[in-house]
Amino acid sequence: MSSRLSGKVAIITGATSGIGEATAEVFARENATVVVSGRSEDRGQRVASRLGTGAVFIPCDVTDEHQIQQLISETVNRFGRVDVLFNNAGSSNPHDITNITAERIEKLSRLLFSSVVLGMKHVIPYMIDQGGGCIINNSSVAALRPRNGSPIYGALKAAVTHYTKIAGHELGPHGIRVNSISPGAIATSIFWGGSVRADTLPAEENARKMEKLKAGLVHAVPLHQCGLPEDVANAALYLASDEGRFVTCHDLVVDGGRIQLTMEPPPDGSGWKTN
Repeated sequence: MSSRLSGKVAIITGATSGIGEATAEVFARENATVVVSGRSEDRGQRVASRLGTGAVFIPCDVTDEHQIQQLISETVNRFGRVDVLFNNAGSSNPHDITNITAERIEKLSRLLFSSVVLGMKHVIPYMIDQGGGCIINNSSVAALRPRNGSPIYGALKAAVTHYTKIAGHELGPHGIRVNSISPGAIATSIFWGGSVRADTLPAEENARKMEKLKAGLVHAVPLHQCGLPEDVANAALYLASDEGRFVTCHDLVVDGGRIQLTMEPPPDGSGWKTN
């Protein structure tokens, strides 16, 4: 077993599927104590059990501040510290500028932005007391340019990226590093969108959707490869490990070059234009 995170305690929100689950697997493989968190107890317990004795599941709905506080305090009570917080939980919801509602704005704001701010709020005192830590916020290439997500999703992710840089500047003197990751063209069920959740569909339907998605994403980036949750997990590993000790206030883009495109590529991959 590798040991790049040996002795570190890491909380990962939204860890019951996709990027969060992949990151939990990578962190456990690198010998971290992993707190798997999410809304689904069945999925969370299965993930934690698969990862072994170094992982536990603690339920949390990140739209509820009390549950965020409980997640962090229970982690500290069990393990004595929190070295890494990966604010990863989120979802997408297709809409256009003219049909967004106040209710939807509020709901998405709590999920995508408030959860990050409040997660940081409640973990920072513990990290200051222990002499430092690492916070990673999952953002998106939708924060960096249009047409990579719905309008409100992109705007809220831009807020995550900017807040990360502000927080990293303020927390640096306390030895707390704060970075974000902006994934793009990563094959996860977040692309199902709307009220369609992967855990509500038969396994065969999820598999069919995923293969179709992967085939399409291959043509969405200059690398002609499909991004996988493991690609983002490995980026998080670098930021969380001592190898990333001199990196803070940074947004790490993991997108196969997608944001460099000035046009949507044709299906055959010809005619690429980059900035």
